[in-house]
Amino acid sequence: MKKPFFLFACAIVFLTSSITAGAQAISLFNGKDLDGWHVDVPEMDKDPNARNPFIVRNGMLVSLGTPGGHLITDDVYQNYRLVAEYRFAGKPGNCGVLVHASTPRFLYKMFPKSLEVQMMHENAGDFWCIGEDITVPDMEKRRGPKTDWGTTEGKKRRIKNLTDGSEHKPGEWNTMVIECVGREIKVWVNGDLVNYGYDCTTDKGQIAIQAEGSEVEFRKLELTPITKLSD
Repeated sequence: MKKPFFLFACAIVFLTSSITAGAQAISLFNGKDLDGWHVDVPEMDKDPNARNPFIVRNGMLVSLGTPGGHLITDDVYQNYRLVAEYRFAGKPGNCGVLVHASTPRFLYKMFPKSLEVQMMHENAGDFWCIGEDITVPDMEKRRGPKTDWGTTEGKKRRIKNLTDGSEHKPGEWNTMVIECVGREIKVWVNGDLVNYGYDCTTDKGQIAIQAEGSEVEFRKLELTPITKLSD
């Protein structure tokens, strides 16, 4: 496993733990129903018999994967730490957490304008730019030629993560931590710093969970507000 910027990661862990001291964590999922969320699934507009791919099962929030769409918070959030504990229930596959979400169905008439933090197996922590953008170190190495960058269809929207091998084996629980403070976003997977970006084109929005082809179980979605330090 390669772990670049290890000392940098440790420094950030110390910093964020200090600025969140005493903050009250809130659960975005109550374990019983989808209160506080709304579903945006294009197939459900066209077919009244289409299933809702987001359900509650055994106290867990479950994305069934199909039909494709998003479960979106009713509220807008800014400056926070989000902890998601998740696992692929069957075969490892694809899902993601979208932060700073806004305009619905902005991309491919499906994805809301946002910055996606990838959960796809063996790619957890990648950024995908969906109408919003972000800057990372070694940008061309991790995103490709600058002339191809963009945030819409046909552009290089993927920014690869920093590490390999941070995910647990299929069927085991993973912990993803996403911190959005100002226009910076940091992501850890199972304790490893896997991505860091700055100069994001937005600093607030809704939070969304994807239905993107694979069944995923979430047993924890907990948000802790962060008081932004003065510059």
